[in-house]
Amino acid sequence: MKKLEEYIRSIPDFPEEGIIFRDVTSVLQDADGLHLAIDTMQDMVKDLEFDVVVGPESRGFIFGTPIAYNTRKPFVLIRKKGKLPCETVEISYDLEYGQATIEMHKDSIKPGQKVLIVDDLIATGGTTEAMIKLIESLGGEVVGVVVLMELAGLEGRKKLQGYRLDSAICYPGK
Repeated sequence: MKKLEEYIRSIPDFPEEGIIFRDVTSVLQDADGLHLAIDTMQDMVKDLEFDVVVGPESRGFIFGTPIAYNTRKPFVLIRKKGKLPCETVEISYDLEYGQATIEMHKDSIKPGQKVLIVDDLIATGGTTEAMIKLIESLGGEVVGVVVLMELAGLEGRKKLQGYRLDSAICYPGK
């Protein structure tokens, strides 16, 4: 059986020269790769007690929903601003080249709920840090973050000090 890393397609010089793009679509397009990714991520948090799984648009939906389903937990969406129909809470944060705003339904996290965040990637940590602040603003307690890939060279883990972060694959560079 292949290792999880073998399912990731690496594309040099994309989106710019010197960057190696780690393509998650190659995992999704292979039934064995997708199965291994979900199982690996879920196994990494099997010792964690949580009440709800949260995933950001869009790949957090892909990896978070099956983990929520398998553990019989609800799944909460975090979306880009303007995509949710009910009353929301939002947070804006800086990106490498600009700013973004994410939001979630105001009633999606109850005070005291233990939350697991699931996503495909952590790079600089800005999006994950914003998600944590959003969840905590609703009274939730983030007990863990699990991602398929970590780009350690971008030092996102530093922004999450004090929070548990598990990554199935850790790449040392950018």
